[in-house]
Amino acid sequence: MRKWMICLLLALGASGALAREAPPAAANPELEKRVLSLSEELRCLVCQNQTLADSHAELAIDLKNQVREKLAAGMSDKQVVDYMVERYGDFVLYRPPVKATTWLLWFGPFLLLVGGIAVLAVKLMKRRNAAEDLPEEDLQRAAALLDAANDTKDKA
Repeated sequence: MRKWMICLLLALGASGALAREAPPAAANPELEKRVLSLSEELRCLVCQNQTLADSHAELAIDLKNQVREKLAAGMSDKQVVDYMVERYGDFVLYRPPVKATTWLLWFGPFLLLVGGIAVLAVKLMKRRNAAEDLPEEDLQRAAALLDAANDTKDKA
């Protein structure tokens, strides 16, 4: 019991070491709203499956600050996104555009689904044809086995 208490106290003490100072309140709420909006459209280059708004990686924080600086300098939202794409490529966009280089990304899952359904249909057709091609004596023997199983089930 005492060991558990010590472990619990150590865990609670260690969690405080990871705490950070809260960011200062926004001086310009409208600017922060635009930063948040753009941060939700841009991908964290470290996490790769999170937006900048969701990520707490150092690079994500730097990119959010860069977005904030560009917007404060008077750039439009589109200009900031274009700047990020120019610098980091389409990968920085959380929803990449449909173009020749991203066709596989957009349509690949559907092609795999259609291919899987086609393979399944072929397998099922072969299985059905294999059952229909059984010799007559095998079919009679299977029917006899089923009848015997039903008879024993009825007697019980």
